[in-house]
Amino acid sequence: MAEESVKEIATQPIDVVEQVGNLMDLEKSSQLMDSGIELLMIYGPKILAAIAIFIIGKMVAKWIKRLVNRVMSKGNADPLIVGFTSSISYMAMMAFVIMATLGQVGIQTTSFIAILGAAGLAIGLALQGSLANFAAGFLLIIFRPFKVGDFIEAAGVTGKVNDIQIFTTTLTTGDNKTIIVPNAKLGGDNITNYSTQATRRVDMTVGVSYDADLKEVRNILEDIVAKDERILKSPAHLIAVGELADNSVNFFVRVWVKSEDYWCVNFDTNETVKLRMDDAGIGIPYPQRDVHLYEHKVA
Repeated sequence: MAEESVKEIATQPIDVVEQVGNLMDLEKSSQLMDSGIELLMIYGPKILAAIAIFIIGKMVAKWIKRLVNRVMSKGNADPLIVGFTSSISYMAMMAFVIMATLGQVGIQTTSFIAILGAAGLAIGLALQGSLANFAAGFLLIIFRPFKVGDFIEAAGVTGKVNDIQIFTTTLTTGDNKTIIVPNAKLGGDNITNYSTQATRRVDMTVGVSYDADLKEVRNILEDIVAKDERILKSPAHLIAVGELADNSVNFFVRVWVKSEDYWCVNFDTNETVKLRMDDAGIGIPYPQRDVHLYEHKVA
């Protein structure tokens, strides 16, 4: 009995320590619970508000995207520019929504904006060539100095426009070569569009010798123009002595044709002029040089 009493007395301090530990754990749990409830009370409404801002903002961004798409489509805008503009509007709106969401939670967005600005500057410097092509392509699509199917001359090349993309424009030359031109070159150079007008003027120069009958030459040229049905009556054509050159008298022939007949009329008329002048015995001179030989006698 004495031994059991000793054991009971020895275990009592341990029980007290355990009880004290349990009380401390309960107190800590209570403190943690109070802290959790306090945090929930403080940040819960903010988190709910942030979620609401994000959901509603995303819905508004989608609505704005559809609105931009609908308005530009009704205005017969280019499909490429419609898709690009609507996507840019959606991304800009979503960036604003995300910033507002983070700000509602309590996250400082100033540093994020500064980081994004610095990253944007670095990316812009690294991709300045591509961004220049992008900006030029955007302007080409908006102002439309040419469209697919037009025959143009720009950036040192001439050809038919096959495709206009946001970075490059594809041309096909007369000998069926494909040329891909960066839009920045097209945007920074003169553009000659041969397809915008319904009619074009064919300019030719016909040179005859000085001893030729100018009235006969004029009658032949008038007859050639009158018999070609592709040459328009209005605007009126012009046949005139334009230049007294070193080796020939040059007639300027100006006739108006439909744009699609330009080259055919130009080639056919040159051939017809040569044949008719040969039949009439009228020479078409070429540069000549007189060589004088002198004989020196040796004494």
